[in-house]
Amino acid sequence: MMAPKKSGTGSNAGLPRWFDVTVALTALILSTPLIALLAIIIAITSPGPVLFRQERVGLNGRRFILYKLRTMRVSSEAFRLATTGDPRVTPVGKLLRKLKLDEVPQFWNIMKGDMSLVGPRPEVPQYVNLTNSGWQLVLAVRPGLTDPLSLLLADEEKLLTEYEGDSEQFYLETLQPFKLRGYLQYLDKRSWWSDIKVLLNTAAVVVFRGRNPTPTADEISVLSIKHH
Repeated sequence: MMAPKKSGTGSNAGLPRWFDVTVALTALILSTPLIALLAIIIAITSPGPVLFRQERVGLNGRRFILYKLRTMRVSSEAFRLATTGDPRVTPVGKLLRKLKLDEVPQFWNIMKGDMSLVGPRPEVPQYVNLTNSGWQLVLAVRPGLTDPLSLLLADEEKLLTEYEGDSEQFYLETLQPFKLRGYLQYLDKRSWWSDIKVLLNTAAVVVFRGRNPTPTADEISVLSIKHH
């Protein structure tokens, strides 16, 4: 586990913990009937557990289990990035992912202290370099349910699908460094008000999906070269 590091004057000025817990608890209580209904539908339409559990890297490099409603068929395949039209995604899972309903169980992660409402999205261990100074700064704060990069890349699966080449290589060499720079810029100017705006914008993106088009793979590549 790595030692905490500062990530700019605004890195720890986000929403207070009590606010995270209050919103997460309220969301869990209000969404319980919906979660129960979706759990039944998932169980009926696809064999396997209702919840998807995956190890992610959180605050100070500590690993935790992230929870989602399962959207893919149970498979013994190794982890790989999901793309649009991925055959592993069930018909019900496709709808859950589109409406972001599969993310609802992460309010429990927020309650446990693994995550915050707003913060850099948690990554899987194999894609995190704990010796990288950028990652060290990002991991000095709790990961979040949403963040500005999640809004910009709201349709990341489509972006990976459109890339003509190895999608994993593109993710590791181009998209992830792009996201990492975005996380650092966000943390450097972070405030409680900026996090509130991210929450409001997230709600707008979910309700009015497609309002803000996701940059293309070529646009991401060009921006990455400019900042290299």
